Amino acid sequence: MDKAGLPTEVREIAQGIREMRIRGAGELARSAVKALMIVCKKSPAKDAQSFVEDLRAAAAALLETRPTAVSLPNGIRYVMHRVNQARTRTDDVEQLRLAGVKAAEEFIENSTTAIERIGEIGAHRIQDGDVLLTHCNSSAAISVIKSAWQMGKKIRVYATETRPRFQGRLTAGLLLKEGIPVTMIVDSAARYFMKEIDKVVVGADAVAANGAVVNKIGTSMIALAAKESNVRMFVAAETYKFSPETMIGEVVAIERRSTDEVIGEEELRTLPSLEVKNPSFDVTPPEYIDLIITERGIIPPQGAILVLQEVMGAITPEELEEYKTFTLGEVD
Repeated sequence: MDKAGLPTEVREIAQGIREMRIRGAGELARSAVKALMIVCKKSPAKDAQSFVEDLRAAAAALLETRPTAVSLPNGIRYVMHRVNQARTRTDDVEQLRLAGVKAAEEFIENSTTAIERIGEIGAHRIQDGDVLLTHCNSSAAISVIKSAWQMGKKIRVYATETRPRFQGRLTAGLLLKEGIPVTMIVDSAARYFMKEIDKVVVGADAVAANGAVVNKIGTSMIALAAKESNVRMFVAAETYKFSPETMIGEVVAIERRSTDEVIGEEELRTLPSLEVKNPSFDVTPPEYIDLIITERGIIPPQGAILVLQEVMGAITPEELEEYKTFTLGEVD
């Protein structure tokens, strides 16, 4: 345990997420849920109130790491909501511990299965001979591309570098391991090469109720170029990336990252009046997206609200306000 009473492994996971050593919306969610599972197993609490307080402290630490990745708080909500439900039935710490561990294991399993299912579903929308363009490093988008290749479809892929952290190089490496031909381009060359592209396949860090997609910075410019060139734009996203807050008009926070990802401190000192901004994500309007591939099936962006309603159920505004605080409930 550290000074705040959290297991060291939990602090390490939070730090890894914050420093982007753990990246990708799906992996962020699974890592956060794994951290809660560690707390469930290692909490020294002897009573229900102390146990829930330990989980709340871990959840708060994890939520501070990446404000844009909706998957992370949704994963936390999944576990905490089920612990809350268990507490309405019992105050036995061991039963609450088991409920939390079971919920975490379910979420991790479901999220992994979702990636595989998205690949299977999305691959059917890829044609033999297609040239694809992808951006950043999305497990869901990669799953679609790999599944199409494994079906025997002879495809080629253009992968952007994805500056400033070059996540596109990770994507290129993973696709090359499958034997898929990959050409890497700088982000700003996407429009230049769009005439060679048949379909764009990207992931998402968040999907809003109106079908807008929050994804790595540069996605919206690629979508704009695709629209201009009449190239279909596919988004691959697990349903736990859909943002319930946007159902009542909340907006997804766009994370701003350190300027040293763009320009080194030494060079910046030679330009003392220079202002540097480094947003990690942008928002692609629904009218620039042709379809969203989820583990539940393919939907038009306008169908995002229906997915949220199905996932969330008939939730009232009051209940959603509680859900926004990851449904931890009150500790009495």
